[in-house]
Amino acid sequence: QVQLVESGGGLVQAGDSLRLSCAASERTFGKYAMGWFRQAPGKEREFVARISWSGGTTFYADSVKGRFTISRDDSKNTVYLQMNSLKFEDTAVYYCAADPRGYTDTDSLRAARYDYWGQGTQVTVSS
Repeated sequence: QVQLVESGGGLVQAGDSLRLSCAASERTFGKYAMGWFRQAPGKEREFVARISWSGGTTFYADSVKGRFTISRDDSKNTVYLQMNSLKFEDTAVYYCAADPRGYTDTDSLRAARYDYWGQGTQVTVSS
């Protein structure tokens, strides 16, 4: 079973940048597609970004496209989310998640697709 631990959250001002990290315990990390989701108070968990197991394919929610970048370093069993030009509406708890399936389809952007989740890291953007 994969254990995921997020870090890098914090309190920043609008326009600032943050980089979130998600460290995985599993040595087969390189076989998992990885995703980032977020959940703001009173709202449902929403998709943010996804990267394929090879790192060659990425997907982003429209709300973060052009500002956020997902990447992975399999030598460190870590996936990253670089967040630039942060906005107040980016405030949420951010979760990383692992999808052990080796393919991407329309369900890949849904939370139910991911089998393993981290505990989350809080990102707060002040306006």
